[in-house]
Amino acid sequence: MSAKKYITKGEGLPNWSNPISHAVVVNNMCFVSGQLSVNKEGAYVAGTIEEEGKLAFANFFAAIKNAGFEKEDIVFIDIAFNDLKDLAPINQLYMALFPENKRPARTIYQAAALPFGGKVKITGTAVKDLH
Repeated sequence: MSAKKYITKGEGLPNWSNPISHAVVVNNMCFVSGQLSVNKEGAYVAGTIEEEGKLAFANFFAAIKNAGFEKEDIVFIDIAFNDLKDLAPINQLYMALFPENKRPARTIYQAAALPFGGKVKITGTAVKDLH
């Protein structure tokens, strides 16, 4: 049986009532639920794509940290946003967060709608090297 850890609360994570875990750890892998532009009280924070993206990524990074993982452990990022015209700012944010030789694999796509009417949602996977 795999060891499992469910991250539902923790430092820097939004405190919201949605019936999800921010992340689930199975052995050396951390699977992060979609993180939005939500503040620590669990309220959606509307802003530009850059502002919402920064907060969504901050929540993503808080989820992996609370799970015992580091930014360098991230191997996959999934970015959904609501307008393809925001691709350039999303790419700029992504390049600022991840150096060229350390960028995780990524999918990026336009979604018809995101929770709270948000502009961007970040999800992904981190893996710890056991060697």
